[in-house]
Amino acid sequence: MGEPAQIEVRDLTMGYGDRIVQEDIAFTVGGGEIFVIMGDSGCGKSTLMRHMVGLNTPRSGDVFYDGEGYWAAEEERREDLKRRFGVLYQYAALFSSMTLAENVSLPLVEQAGLPFTEALAVARLKLALVGLAGFEGHYPSEISGGMKKRTGLARAMALDPEILYFDEPSAGLDPLSSRRLDDLILELRDSLGTTIVLVTHELPSIFELGDNAVFLDAEKKTMTASGRPAELKESPDPKVRAFLTRGRL
Repeated sequence: MGEPAQIEVRDLTMGYGDRIVQEDIAFTVGGGEIFVIMGDSGCGKSTLMRHMVGLNTPRSGDVFYDGEGYWAAEEERREDLKRRFGVLYQYAALFSSMTLAENVSLPLVEQAGLPFTEALAVARLKLALVGLAGFEGHYPSEISGGMKKRTGLARAMALDPEILYFDEPSAGLDPLSSRRLDDLILELRDSLGTTIVLVTHELPSIFELGDNAVFLDAEKKTMTASGRPAELKESPDPKVRAFLTRGRL
């Protein structure tokens, strides 16, 4: 693998119909960095992630991967760029009728065209990487919430992406499972050099994982702060300070 992938969001405006969700969003994610998108519920955090991974088309602006504009590219090229990243959705989005190994093997079969038996072998390796060796034949209904999240992470990593996107990975987890997932994310970044974009409102994850962050304001409909989470606790914006201290200054 070469240099870690760098992402730049440039002058991005997002909306549905007549409604603007966020506008004039601009920030850079350094290669190999864990970057946090944070803000109160309903501010557009997950919507921003969906624009960054190519699921939602922006009103204006673009997302650049190593200097190449995603939305300015032809559709075929956009599909190539999509292969550079994996996504862990909020609820893991596992197929209940498939075993864990079959869930993880899906991208390998559908996107990489691997034969099913080879895909299953790779899936077993990915599951071992997230601490789930021995659970390959289990179904999602047979495992805990934290294990489902780790399975989703293994699937997001199936194609060895340069960039990982996580949408509220700790949602619904108890504090211990959440901490274990945070530790796993750090371990993967440190061992693989993966660039990670993390959507979350969980303070322990923000301070434990975040190298840099951006705060989206639901009322102002734009970003109002960016920088290292620990430094943003002293932000001149009272809403940012209240969010990062939960009002306990």
